[in-house]
Amino acid sequence: MKVLLAVDGSPCSDAAIGEVAQRPWPEGTEIMVLSVVHIITDWPDPIFYGVRMIAFEEHRKEARSIIDKATTKLLEAFGSEKFHIAGEVLEGSPKKLIVEEAEKWGADLIILGSHGRGAIGKTFLGSVSLAVVSHAKCSVEVVRAKTLAAVAA
Repeated sequence: MKVLLAVDGSPCSDAAIGEVAQRPWPEGTEIMVLSVVHIITDWPDPIFYGVRMIAFEEHRKEARSIIDKATTKLLEAFGSEKFHIAGEVLEGSPKKLIVEEAEKWGADLIILGSHGRGAIGKTFLGSVSLAVVSHAKCSVEVVRAKTLAAVAA
């Protein structure tokens, strides 16, 4: 079985990591931990190009740290002998790249957290989980944190 775990460092993403870590997956399961650095390509002012590049580099480092934290937690839960666990950072639109990477890799299941924003939040920020559920060609599980206190524990 191939499981793509999409993470972004949020409490909801941590809940998804916890969900994957506590499941009894079949031996030989492959888990790819994926974090996508969202890049806005149509920045209108070239004066801010340098600032934007510095910010992107910081986001890349943060994404790598998020991946390392998730893979460490999964390796502690399963050990490296039973499962193959890898991490990858991509740059672009999370809505698009999570679906594309799952299809390219041949994922059987995508697991990701949901921020649980209301209609107004979705209108302005979009919903990555909704886009993935709507467009993925494999099964998708959206994990919601019951409470932020439960996620922190």
